Amino acid sequence: MSPVRYNVVPKALYSGSKLVTNEKGIVSVDESSAKKVNADSEVYLPTWNKNEHYEPYKFHEHHDPALRADKELSNLLPKDAEIEVNNLSPKLGTEISGVQLSELTDAGKDELALLASQRGVLVFRDQDFISKGPKYLTEYTKHFGNVHIHPTSGAPKDVPDVHVVLSGDTKEDVFAKRTNLVQFHSDVSYELQPTAVSFLAVTNIPTSGGGDTVFANNVEAYNRLSPLFKERLQGLEAVHSAVEQANFSIVKGGVVKRAPVENHHPVVRQTPSGQKVLYINKGFTRSIVGYKQEESEYLLNFLIDHIYKSHDLQIRVNWKPNTVVVFDNRIVSHSAILDFDTSDPRLIIRVAAQGERPVADLKDLNKPDENRVFEGPEYLGNRV
Repeated sequence: MSPVRYNVVPKALYSGSKLVTNEKGIVSVDESSAKKVNADSEVYLPTWNKNEHYEPYKFHEHHDPALRADKELSNLLPKDAEIEVNNLSPKLGTEISGVQLSELTDAGKDELALLASQRGVLVFRDQDFISKGPKYLTEYTKHFGNVHIHPTSGAPKDVPDVHVVLSGDTKEDVFAKRTNLVQFHSDVSYELQPTAVSFLAVTNIPTSGGGDTVFANNVEAYNRLSPLFKERLQGLEAVHSAVEQANFSIVKGGVVKRAPVENHHPVVRQTPSGQKVLYINKGFTRSIVGYKQEESEYLLNFLIDHIYKSHDLQIRVNWKPNTVVVFDNRIVSHSAILDFDTSDPRLIIRVAAQGERPVADLKDLNKPDENRVFEGPEYLGNRV
């Protein structure tokens, strides 16, 4: 029988918190662990429903809200308002103060999507966005597309569309077997239509400091390759897999709400605005379609190292209370930084809208395709 595929990671990455299960099959954080987060975070504490199951996503057309936006950004950044805009680096990341996300009109939201597609990462401080609760976040995000439900992660009670990761709350030595835990990834890249516009916030920040999120510019990563190397990548597709993530959830006693999929996406995707993106990541990209194992590993290792080592195409976001990050998951990859005292809990939430099916050429934009559910024995759920 084929070996089980899953990644072994320290408890601090997915929470060392104690969990309890009630008679209805609802898994939640126990009272002692729940008391370690601040009052604002309580409504976002993760739950898992062992009876919850969703069918694999089917293809749907996606129309990018950025394409209907006013390029002058007159609704998002009106010239007569007291707004401060500071770029975190020349090509990636912008911090904006004086804009309240909850007050944006639909036109302002379109412009938010446009600016995110241009700058990759937008940092907004002093927001009331999170305090409005998880159901509000879901309704807000619907403007940008179909709100994605994560197949394995916890979610606030009765709001499955909000992805929650409660990390820390453990005395485990997280570096006992690893020299570092940085893992750049593009969220749910294994989906037929991965997420695009995404909202991220840390509601419980470790008291020791740290716990930043680092982002990398995958457009710039592609642009820095030589013309000959770019030619080599054209036409290549890679396998993006949810199998390891699903197996890991099963191994740690979690829930798999949707059968894992493995989809093929172009190594270089083109966004609706025409950007070319190096679309691979260590988290979910497993192989190059048509390459032998050694060939595939050689190429992927080079491309992944290129992103990891290029600090001059990365930025780091430091979390403060009421900070919201808006990022375009199609053009950036990111990683949590596990440098904080892991006896502290870190609670991060994400809500994201699905985008278009990744394509190498815009002539194929919104061309239907089938979702590929994984049927091999490497997935533990197929062995039952």
